[in-house]
Amino acid sequence: MPVDESQQNWILAIESTCDETAAAAILDDRSVAASVIATQEALHQRFEGVVPEIAARAHLERILPVIDQVLREACLRRERLQAIAVANEPGLPGSLVVGLAAAKALCLAWNKPLVTIDHIQAHLYACQMATSENLYPNVGLVVSGGHTHLYHCHSPVHWELLGGTIDDAAGEAFDKVAVMLGLPFPGGSHLAQLAQSGDPKAFDFPRPMLQDPQSLDFSFSGLKTSVRYQLVGPGKQDFDQLDVPARKRADVAASFQQAVVDCIVEKSLRALRRTGLKTLCVGGGVAANRSLRDQLSKACQRRRISLHLAPRPWCTDNAAMGAIAWEKLERGQFSALDVDITPGLRRG
Repeated sequence: MPVDESQQNWILAIESTCDETAAAAILDDRSVAASVIATQEALHQRFEGVVPEIAARAHLERILPVIDQVLREACLRRERLQAIAVANEPGLPGSLVVGLAAAKALCLAWNKPLVTIDHIQAHLYACQMATSENLYPNVGLVVSGGHTHLYHCHSPVHWELLGGTIDDAAGEAFDKVAVMLGLPFPGGSHLAQLAQSGDPKAFDFPRPMLQDPQSLDFSFSGLKTSVRYQLVGPGKQDFDQLDVPARKRADVAASFQQAVVDCIVEKSLRALRRTGLKTLCVGGGVAANRSLRDQLSKACQRRRISLHLAPRPWCTDNAAMGAIAWEKLERGQFSALDVDITPGLRRG
């Protein structure tokens, strides 16, 4: 007999940590009744990167229409709504404020409790949403435009930071190298596509911080600089006038991507060895990268590691992964309405 979703308990989740305005209606079995994402790519394209002030203003314009669309699509009973969930950390301050303010207003208007969630924990929870198997404890790898971090995840809402980037995140490095190669913004996916026709061994780019066997930190700034030197030479900045042959562009893209993937795979395996855990969960926008997914799969298969990759639709920023709020709601972890944003990364 089919389940009548209108009779199920649900939460409304809101996401506005960076440049995607998103909302989702999520049932208590963690299935997603409706999910809407309003992207801002066109607004930031001419700046070749996200402009925080523009992102915040766009959230202001879009947050209520996005929420309204989710409510109309979900067709769920208001009295079954258990809480309003919102990501209040980490992220761009102006963007976070918009989402949190909207969530607080709805809590007051509808007399519902507030659940605040960590955007990074939610990225990892996307792996749990894709299976009925309990994935905790695990080593969690979040790899995105703003984050490249490894965690010892004891539960969905309790973790320890094992290591992370000391400068550029992997996704940020992808986007910056894409600019050097004259690719459209956001550049990560375009660079990955270009890399498919290149030779990943054409250029011996550095694998930063792999030499220290104890380190679980990442650094991609030097790798990015090495790519720049290969394209224009030291001290030169003008990429607009650069005339790089198509073959070389593809080889640079492939070699750069391989260097990043090598660093991520090796550090992930180190984290697994150090913790003694046999489960690796991977989330974040760069987790959609085909080369990374393939090479992580092969490495984990050889070592009998259980690998769980976030489904591609839930890798980039979205509100569906706000299903993690159910974990906090079931533990009675509600937030007061005077809770504030936490833009910086929490370490544990």
